[in-house]
Amino acid sequence: MIEKKTIFSLSSGRPPAGVAVVRVSGPAAGAALLALGGRMPSPRRATLVRLRDAGTAIDDALVLWFPAPASFTGEDVAELHVTGGPAVVAALLRALGTIEGLRPAEPGEFTRRAFDNGKLDLTEAEGLADLIDAETEAQRRQALRQASGGLRALATDWHDRLLSILAETEASLDFGEDEEDVSTRLVEGKAPEIIALAREIDGHLGHYRFAERLRRGLTIVLLGAPNAGKSSLINALARREVAIVSPEAGTTRDLIEVQLDLGGVAATLVDTAGLRDAEGAIEAEGVRRARQRADEADLVLFLVGPDDHNATIPPDAVEVQSKADIRSDPVGEQLRVSTVTGEGLAALEALLIERAGTLAGAGQDALVTNARQRDALVECRDAMVAASEENDPVLRAESLRVAMRALGRLTGRVGVEDILDIVFGRFCIGK
Repeated sequence: MIEKKTIFSLSSGRPPAGVAVVRVSGPAAGAALLALGGRMPSPRRATLVRLRDAGTAIDDALVLWFPAPASFTGEDVAELHVTGGPAVVAALLRALGTIEGLRPAEPGEFTRRAFDNGKLDLTEAEGLADLIDAETEAQRRQALRQASGGLRALATDWHDRLLSILAETEASLDFGEDEEDVSTRLVEGKAPEIIALAREIDGHLGHYRFAERLRRGLTIVLLGAPNAGKSSLINALARREVAIVSPEAGTTRDLIEVQLDLGGVAATLVDTAGLRDAEGAIEAEGVRRARQRADEADLVLFLVGPDDHNATIPPDAVEVQSKADIRSDPVGEQLRVSTVTGEGLAALEALLIERAGTLAGAGQDALVTNARQRDALVECRDAMVAASEENDPVLRAESLRVAMRALGRLTGRVGVEDILDIVFGRFCIGK
Protein backbone atom coordinates (compact mmCIF):
# COMPACT_ATOMS: atom_id res chain seq x y z
CA MET A 1 0.00 0.00 0.00
CA ILE A 2 1.34 3.43 -0.97
CA GLU A 3 1.73 5.71 2.03
CA LYS A 4 -0.43 8.83 1.87
CA LYS A 5 1.47 12.07 1.35
CA THR A 6 1.63 14.70 4.06
CA ILE A 7 -0.11 17.94 3.11
CA PHE A 8 0.43 21.51 4.25
CA SER A 9 -1.22 24.85 3.69
CA LEU A 10 -1.93 28.28 5.12
CA SER A 11 -5.12 27.75 7.12
CA SER A 12 -5.75 31.31 8.24
CA GLY A 13 -6.58 34.37 6.16
CA ARG A 14 -4.39 35.77 3.43
CA PRO A 15 -1.42 37.86 4.66
CA PRO A 16 -0.74 40.43 5.90
CA ALA A 17 -2.17 39.67 9.33
CA GLY A 18 -1.02 39.69 12.93
CA VAL A 19 -0.73 35.90 13.03
CA ALA A 20 -0.77 33.27 10.28
CA VAL A 21 -1.53 29.59 10.93
CA VAL A 22 0.07 26.93 8.73
CA ARG A 23 -1.30 23.41 9.13
CA VAL A 24 0.53 20.17 8.31
CA SER A 25 -1.26 16.79 8.28
CA GLY A 26 -0.01 13.32 7.52
CA PRO A 27 2.63 10.74 8.45
CA ALA A 28 5.55 13.13 7.90
CA ALA A 29 4.12 15.97 10.02
CA GLY A 30 6.40 15.09 12.94
CA ALA A 31 9.44 14.90 10.70
CA ALA A 32 8.57 18.33 9.33
CA LEU A 33 8.49 19.74 12.87
CA LEU A 34 11.89 18.22 13.63
CA ALA A 35 13.36 19.51 10.39
CA LEU A 36 12.17 23.08 10.96
CA GLY A 37 12.30 23.36 14.77
CA GLY A 38 14.88 20.81 15.81
CA ARG A 39 12.67 19.28 18.53
CA MET A 40 9.24 17.83 19.17
CA PRO A 41 6.91 19.78 21.48
CA SER A 42 4.69 17.98 23.98
CA PRO A 43 1.35 16.90 22.49
CA ARG A 44 -1.41 19.53 22.60
CA ARG A 45 0.80 22.08 24.40
CA ALA A 46 1.72 25.38 22.72
CA THR A 47 5.50 25.71 22.54
CA LEU A 48 7.65 28.60 21.33
CA VAL A 49 10.09 27.32 18.69
CA ARG A 50 12.46 29.12 16.32
CA LEU A 51 11.84 27.73 12.84
CA ARG A 52 14.80 27.46 10.46
CA ASP A 53 15.31 26.54 6.84
CA ALA A 54 18.78 25.16 6.14
CA GLY A 55 20.08 27.01 9.16
CA THR A 56 18.46 30.33 8.26
CA ALA A 57 15.89 31.58 10.77
CA ILE A 58 12.35 31.95 9.43
CA ASP A 59 10.48 33.15 12.53
CA ASP A 60 9.77 32.43 16.19
CA ALA A 61 6.59 30.35 16.03
CA LEU A 62 4.04 29.03 18.46
CA VAL A 63 3.90 25.31 17.59
CA LEU A 64 1.19 22.78 18.40
CA TRP A 65 1.55 19.01 17.92
CA PHE A 66 -1.46 16.68 17.69
CA PRO A 67 -0.48 13.00 17.32
CA ALA A 68 -2.92 10.72 15.51
CA PRO A 69 -5.71 9.91 16.01
CA ALA A 70 -6.48 12.81 18.40
CA SER A 71 -6.52 15.52 15.73
CA PHE A 72 -8.96 17.19 13.35
CA THR A 73 -7.98 14.95 10.43
CA GLY A 74 -7.29 11.81 12.48
CA GLU A 75 -3.66 11.96 11.27
CA ASP A 76 -0.55 13.43 12.83
CA VAL A 77 -1.10 17.19 12.66
CA ALA A 78 1.21 20.13 13.32
CA GLU A 79 0.13 23.75 13.52
CA LEU A 80 2.67 26.54 13.12
CA HIS A 81 1.55 29.98 14.30
CA VAL A 82 3.90 32.55 12.81
CA THR A 83 3.96 36.28 12.15
CA GLY A 84 1.41 36.94 9.43
CA GLY A 85 3.59 38.89 7.04
CA PRO A 86 3.68 37.80 3.38
CA ALA A 87 7.45 37.18 3.43
CA VAL A 88 7.33 35.05 6.59
CA VAL A 89 4.46 32.92 5.30
CA ALA A 90 6.11 32.51 1.89
CA ALA A 91 9.40 31.44 3.48
CA LEU A 92 7.68 28.88 5.71
CA LEU A 93 5.64 27.39 2.86
CA ARG A 94 8.76 27.26 0.71
CA ALA A 95 10.65 25.43 3.45
CA LEU A 96 7.85 22.90 3.92
CA GLY A 97 7.83 22.26 0.19
CA THR A 98 11.47 21.12 0.29
CA ILE A 99 10.82 18.40 2.90
CA GLU A 100 10.49 14.90 1.46
CA GLY A 101 6.99 13.47 1.58
CA LEU A 102 5.22 16.84 1.81
CA ARG A 103 3.09 18.59 -0.80
CA PRO A 104 0.67 21.56 -0.81
CA ALA A 105 -2.92 20.72 0.10
CA GLU A 106 -5.79 20.91 -2.36
CA PRO A 107 -9.05 22.76 -1.54
CA GLY A 108 -11.01 20.86 1.11
CA GLU A 109 -8.35 18.18 1.55
CA PHE A 110 -7.94 18.56 5.31
CA THR A 111 -11.69 18.17 5.83
CA ARG A 112 -11.83 15.31 3.31
CA ARG A 113 -9.19 13.44 5.33
CA ALA A 114 -11.20 14.05 8.51
CA PHE A 115 -14.19 12.50 6.72
CA ASP A 116 -12.17 9.55 5.41
CA ASN A 117 -10.83 8.87 8.91
CA GLY A 118 -14.27 8.94 10.53
CA LYS A 119 -13.72 12.21 12.40
CA LEU A 120 -16.86 13.70 10.95
CA ASP A 121 -19.63 12.61 8.62
CA LEU A 122 -20.85 14.34 5.47
CA THR A 123 -23.52 16.39 7.25
CA GLU A 124 -20.88 17.77 9.64
CA ALA A 125 -18.56 18.56 6.72
CA GLU A 126 -21.39 20.44 5.01
CA GLY A 127 -22.07 22.29 8.26
CA LEU A 128 -18.41 23.27 8.51
CA ALA A 129 -18.48 24.63 4.95
CA ASP A 130 -21.63 26.61 5.79
CA LEU A 131 -19.97 27.91 8.97
CA ILE A 132 -17.03 29.22 6.94
CA ASP A 133 -19.47 30.91 4.53
CA ALA A 134 -21.83 32.26 7.23
CA GLU A 135 -22.40 36.01 6.98
CA THR A 136 -25.13 36.54 9.59
CA GLU A 137 -25.72 35.45 13.17
CA ALA A 138 -28.62 33.19 12.20
CA GLN A 139 -26.54 31.48 9.52
CA ARG A 140 -23.74 30.98 12.03
CA ARG A 141 -26.03 29.34 14.58
CA GLN A 142 -27.60 27.04 11.99
CA ALA A 143 -24.23 26.00 10.54
CA LEU A 144 -22.73 25.42 13.99
CA ARG A 145 -25.55 23.02 14.91
CA GLN A 146 -24.85 21.08 11.73
CA ALA A 147 -21.07 21.12 12.15
CA SER A 148 -21.44 20.02 15.78
CA GLY A 149 -23.25 16.85 14.73
CA GLY A 150 -26.91 17.76 15.23
CA LEU A 151 -28.14 15.91 12.15
CA ARG A 152 -25.58 13.14 12.62
CA ALA A 153 -27.00 12.37 16.08
CA LEU A 154 -30.53 12.23 14.65
CA ALA A 155 -29.43 10.01 11.76
CA THR A 156 -27.64 7.65 14.17
CA ASP A 157 -30.81 7.29 16.24
CA TRP A 158 -32.92 6.70 13.13
CA HIS A 159 -30.38 4.16 11.85
CA ASP A 160 -30.40 2.18 15.11
CA ARG A 161 -34.20 2.07 15.28
CA LEU A 162 -34.52 1.15 11.62
CA LEU A 163 -31.86 -1.54 11.99
CA SER A 164 -33.81 -3.09 14.88
CA ILE A 165 -36.99 -3.14 12.81
CA LEU A 166 -35.15 -4.64 9.84
CA ALA A 167 -33.54 -7.32 12.01
CA GLU A 168 -36.89 -8.49 13.37
CA THR A 169 -38.43 -8.37 9.90
CA GLU A 170 -35.65 -10.52 8.46
CA ALA A 171 -35.90 -12.87 11.44
CA SER A 172 -39.52 -13.50 10.50
CA LEU A 173 -38.32 -14.92 7.18
CA ASP A 174 -36.79 -17.89 9.03
CA PHE A 175 -40.15 -19.25 10.19
CA GLY A 176 -41.48 -22.29 8.34
CA GLU A 177 -44.93 -22.82 6.89
CA ASP A 178 -46.28 -24.10 10.22
CA GLU A 179 -45.27 -20.86 11.86
CA GLU A 180 -46.56 -18.56 9.12
CA ASP A 181 -49.06 -16.90 11.47
CA VAL A 182 -46.20 -16.02 13.84
CA SER A 183 -44.25 -14.50 10.96
CA THR A 184 -47.28 -12.45 9.90
CA ARG A 185 -47.82 -11.11 13.43
CA LEU A 186 -44.15 -10.09 13.66
CA VAL A 187 -44.37 -8.21 10.38
CA GLU A 188 -47.67 -6.50 11.16
CA GLY A 189 -46.54 -5.63 14.68
CA LYS A 190 -43.71 -3.48 13.34
CA ALA A 191 -45.90 -1.30 11.11
CA PRO A 192 -46.70 1.29 13.85
CA GLU A 193 -42.97 1.68 14.63
CA ILE A 194 -42.17 2.20 10.95
CA ILE A 195 -44.96 4.75 10.54
CA ALA A 196 -43.86 6.63 13.67
CA LEU A 197 -40.28 6.82 12.43
CA ALA A 198 -41.39 7.94 8.96
CA ARG A 199 -43.51 10.71 10.51
CA GLU A 200 -40.59 11.84 12.67
CA ILE A 201 -38.38 12.19 9.60
CA ASP A 202 -41.20 13.93 7.74
CA GLY A 203 -41.45 16.47 10.57
CA HIS A 204 -37.82 17.44 10.08
CA LEU A 205 -38.32 17.61 6.32
CA GLY A 206 -41.13 20.12 6.92
CA HIS A 207 -38.59 22.74 8.06
CA TYR A 208 -36.24 22.22 5.13
CA ARG A 209 -37.54 25.09 2.98
CA PHE A 210 -37.04 27.58 5.81
CA ALA A 211 -33.56 26.26 6.62
CA GLU A 212 -32.49 26.31 2.98
CA ARG A 213 -33.59 29.94 2.67
CA LEU A 214 -31.68 30.81 5.82
CA ARG A 215 -28.55 29.03 4.56
CA ARG A 216 -28.46 30.56 1.07
CA GLY A 217 -30.13 33.87 1.96
CA LEU A 218 -33.33 35.44 0.64
CA THR A 219 -33.74 37.20 -2.69
CA ILE A 220 -35.78 40.42 -2.64
CA VAL A 221 -36.49 42.06 -5.98
CA LEU A 222 -37.47 45.69 -6.61
CA LEU A 223 -39.98 46.05 -9.46
CA GLY A 224 -41.77 49.06 -10.89
CA ALA A 225 -42.04 51.39 -13.82
CA PRO A 226 -39.07 53.49 -14.97
CA ASN A 227 -38.36 56.37 -12.59
CA ALA A 228 -40.43 54.80 -9.82
CA GLY A 229 -37.47 55.31 -7.48
CA LYS A 230 -36.04 51.79 -7.36
CA SER A 231 -32.39 52.85 -7.69
CA SER A 232 -32.80 55.56 -5.06
CA LEU A 233 -34.39 53.06 -2.71
CA ILE A 234 -31.67 50.42 -3.12
CA ASN A 235 -29.06 53.10 -2.42
CA ALA A 236 -30.96 54.15 0.72
CA LEU A 237 -31.33 50.59 2.02
CA ALA A 238 -27.70 49.77 1.22
CA ARG A 239 -26.60 53.11 2.74
CA ARG A 240 -24.20 53.66 -0.14
CA GLU A 241 -24.25 54.52 -3.83
CA VAL A 242 -24.66 51.24 -5.71
CA ALA A 243 -27.00 52.30 -8.52
CA ILE A 244 -27.02 55.32 -10.84
CA VAL A 245 -29.90 57.69 -10.09
CA SER A 246 -31.07 59.86 -12.98
CA PRO A 247 -34.28 61.62 -14.07
CA GLU A 248 -33.80 59.91 -17.43
CA ALA A 249 -36.09 56.89 -17.68
CA GLY A 250 -34.59 53.47 -18.32
CA THR A 251 -31.07 54.08 -16.98
CA THR A 252 -31.06 50.73 -15.15
CA ARG A 253 -30.61 48.02 -17.78
CA ASP A 254 -28.99 45.15 -15.89
CA LEU A 255 -29.56 43.67 -12.43
CA ILE A 256 -27.82 45.40 -9.52
CA GLU A 257 -27.44 43.45 -6.28
CA VAL A 258 -26.56 44.40 -2.71
CA GLN A 259 -26.29 42.22 0.39
CA LEU A 260 -28.36 43.01 3.49
CA ASP A 261 -28.57 41.57 7.00
CA LEU A 262 -32.25 41.52 7.95
CA GLY A 263 -32.35 40.64 11.62
CA GLY A 264 -29.80 37.87 11.18
CA VAL A 265 -31.21 36.63 7.87
CA ALA A 266 -28.99 37.24 4.84
CA ALA A 267 -30.76 38.80 1.85
CA THR A 268 -29.83 39.89 -1.65
CA LEU A 269 -31.70 43.04 -2.72
CA VAL A 270 -31.98 43.32 -6.51
CA ASP A 271 -32.60 46.51 -8.47
CA THR A 272 -34.09 45.86 -11.90
CA ALA A 273 -34.92 47.59 -15.16
CA GLY A 274 -38.16 49.58 -15.21
CA LEU A 275 -41.15 47.65 -16.55
CA ARG A 276 -42.36 49.17 -19.82
CA ASP A 277 -42.40 48.55 -23.56
CA ALA A 278 -38.66 48.68 -24.15
CA GLU A 279 -37.17 51.12 -26.65
CA GLY A 280 -34.25 48.90 -27.65
CA ALA A 281 -32.83 45.39 -27.52
CA ILE A 282 -30.67 46.07 -24.45
CA GLU A 283 -33.52 47.53 -22.43
CA ALA A 284 -35.81 44.69 -23.55
CA GLU A 285 -33.31 42.17 -22.23
CA GLY A 286 -33.17 44.10 -18.95
CA VAL A 287 -36.96 43.95 -18.62
CA ARG A 288 -36.94 40.22 -19.38
CA ARG A 289 -34.31 39.61 -16.70
CA ALA A 290 -36.28 41.71 -14.23
CA ARG A 291 -39.42 39.63 -14.71
CA GLN A 292 -37.48 36.35 -14.54
CA ARG A 293 -35.71 37.35 -11.33
CA ALA A 294 -39.01 38.44 -9.79
CA ASP A 295 -40.55 35.05 -10.62
CA GLU A 296 -37.69 33.34 -8.74
CA ALA A 297 -37.60 35.77 -5.78
CA ASP A 298 -38.64 35.06 -2.22
CA LEU A 299 -40.18 38.55 -1.95
CA VAL A 300 -41.03 41.31 -4.43
CA LEU A 301 -41.30 45.00 -3.56
CA PHE A 302 -43.34 46.82 -6.22
CA LEU A 303 -42.66 50.54 -6.25
CA VAL A 304 -45.49 52.77 -7.40
CA GLY A 305 -44.51 56.34 -8.31
CA PRO A 306 -46.84 59.36 -8.10
CA ASP A 307 -47.69 59.09 -11.81
CA ASP A 308 -48.03 55.29 -12.00
CA HIS A 309 -51.83 55.25 -11.87
CA ASN A 310 -52.32 52.07 -13.90
CA ALA A 311 -49.58 49.91 -12.41
CA THR A 312 -50.32 46.18 -12.41
CA ILE A 313 -49.01 44.84 -9.12
CA PRO A 314 -48.24 41.09 -8.85
CA PRO A 315 -50.55 39.30 -6.37
CA ASP A 316 -47.87 38.42 -3.81
CA ALA A 317 -45.84 41.62 -4.09
CA VAL A 318 -45.59 44.25 -1.37
CA GLU A 319 -46.77 47.61 -2.71
CA VAL A 320 -44.56 50.55 -1.76
CA GLN A 321 -45.58 54.08 -2.75
CA SER A 322 -42.38 55.93 -3.58
CA LYS A 323 -41.47 59.65 -3.63
CA ALA A 324 -43.72 60.44 -0.70
CA ASP A 325 -42.23 63.94 -0.48
CA ILE A 326 -43.86 64.99 -3.80
CA ARG A 327 -47.05 62.91 -3.76
CA SER A 328 -50.39 64.69 -3.78
CA ASP A 329 -52.72 61.68 -3.78
CA PRO A 330 -54.56 60.79 -0.53
CA VAL A 331 -52.74 58.67 2.01
CA GLY A 332 -53.86 55.04 1.81
CA GLU A 333 -52.96 51.84 3.61
CA GLN A 334 -49.85 51.24 1.49
CA LEU A 335 -46.42 52.01 2.85
CA ARG A 336 -45.06 55.36 1.67
CA VAL A 337 -41.35 56.11 1.46
CA SER A 338 -39.16 59.01 0.48
CA THR A 339 -35.44 58.67 -0.06
CA VAL A 340 -35.18 62.47 0.08
CA THR A 341 -36.73 63.02 3.52
CA GLY A 342 -36.30 59.51 4.89
CA GLU A 343 -40.01 59.10 5.46
CA GLY A 344 -41.10 55.47 5.71
CA LEU A 345 -37.62 53.97 5.38
CA ALA A 346 -37.52 52.73 8.98
CA ALA A 347 -40.98 51.20 8.56
CA LEU A 348 -39.90 49.52 5.33
CA GLU A 349 -36.79 48.06 6.96
CA ALA A 350 -38.92 46.78 9.85
CA LEU A 351 -41.29 45.18 7.33
CA LEU A 352 -38.39 43.50 5.53
CA ILE A 353 -37.01 42.12 8.80
CA GLU A 354 -40.45 40.80 9.75
CA ARG A 355 -40.95 39.15 6.34
CA ALA A 356 -37.44 37.69 6.43
CA GLY A 357 -38.19 36.16 9.83
CA THR A 358 -41.39 34.65 8.46
CA LEU A 359 -39.71 33.25 5.35
CA ALA A 360 -36.59 31.86 7.01
CA GLY A 361 -36.97 32.18 10.78
CA ALA A 362 -38.37 28.69 11.27
CA GLY A 363 -35.15 27.36 9.77
CA GLN A 364 -33.14 28.50 12.78
CA ASP A 365 -33.98 25.25 14.58
CA ALA A 366 -33.91 23.02 11.50
CA LEU A 367 -31.29 20.37 10.86
CA VAL A 368 -32.03 19.44 7.24
CA THR A 369 -30.45 22.37 5.43
CA ASN A 370 -29.65 21.44 1.82
CA ALA A 371 -31.11 19.60 -1.14
CA ARG A 372 -28.75 16.60 -0.87
CA GLN A 373 -29.84 15.92 2.71
CA ARG A 374 -33.50 16.45 1.82
CA ASP A 375 -33.37 14.04 -1.14
CA ALA A 376 -31.78 11.29 0.96
CA LEU A 377 -34.37 11.65 3.71
CA VAL A 378 -37.28 11.83 1.27
CA GLU A 379 -36.14 8.50 -0.21
CA CYS A 380 -35.75 7.05 3.29
CA ARG A 381 -39.22 8.21 4.39
CA ASP A 382 -40.91 6.99 1.20
CA ALA A 383 -39.26 3.57 1.52
CA MET A 384 -40.48 3.27 5.12
CA VAL A 385 -44.01 4.24 4.12
CA ALA A 386 -43.88 1.54 1.45
CA ALA A 387 -42.61 -0.94 4.05
CA SER A 388 -45.43 -0.10 6.46
CA GLU A 389 -48.00 -0.86 3.74
CA GLU A 390 -46.40 -4.17 2.72
CA ASN A 391 -47.59 -7.45 4.32
CA ASP A 392 -45.09 -9.69 2.55
CA PRO A 393 -42.05 -9.87 4.89
CA VAL A 394 -39.66 -10.30 1.93
CA LEU A 395 -40.88 -7.13 0.21
CA ARG A 396 -41.07 -5.25 3.50
CA ALA A 397 -37.46 -6.18 4.30
CA GLU A 398 -36.33 -4.94 0.88
CA SER A 399 -38.09 -1.58 1.39
CA LEU A 400 -36.41 -1.26 4.78
CA ARG A 401 -33.03 -1.96 3.18
CA VAL A 402 -33.70 0.85 0.70
CA ALA A 403 -34.43 3.14 3.65
CA MET A 404 -31.18 2.08 5.33
CA ARG A 405 -29.16 2.82 2.20
CA ALA A 406 -30.76 6.26 1.94
CA LEU A 407 -29.74 7.01 5.54
CA GLY A 408 -26.23 5.90 4.65
CA ARG A 409 -26.15 8.41 1.81
CA LEU A 410 -27.29 11.13 4.20
CA THR A 411 -24.26 10.68 6.45
CA GLY A 412 -21.93 9.89 3.56
CA ARG A 413 -21.12 6.30 4.45
CA VAL A 414 -22.92 4.66 1.51
CA GLY A 415 -22.97 5.49 -2.20
CA VAL A 416 -21.82 9.11 -2.17
CA GLU A 417 -18.61 8.89 -4.18
CA ASP A 418 -20.14 10.92 -7.01
CA ILE A 419 -20.82 13.96 -4.82
CA LEU A 420 -17.77 14.01 -2.51
CA ASP A 421 -15.74 16.25 -4.82
CA ILE A 422 -18.66 18.69 -4.99
CA VAL A 423 -19.04 18.86 -1.21
CA PHE A 424 -15.35 19.25 -0.37
CA GLY A 425 -14.79 21.52 -3.34
CA ARG A 426 -16.71 24.19 -1.43
CA PHE A 427 -13.78 24.58 0.96
CA CYS A 428 -10.84 26.89 0.38
CA ILE A 429 -7.26 25.64 0.48
CA GLY A 430 -6.17 25.02 4.07
CA LYS A 431 -9.54 23.78 5.31
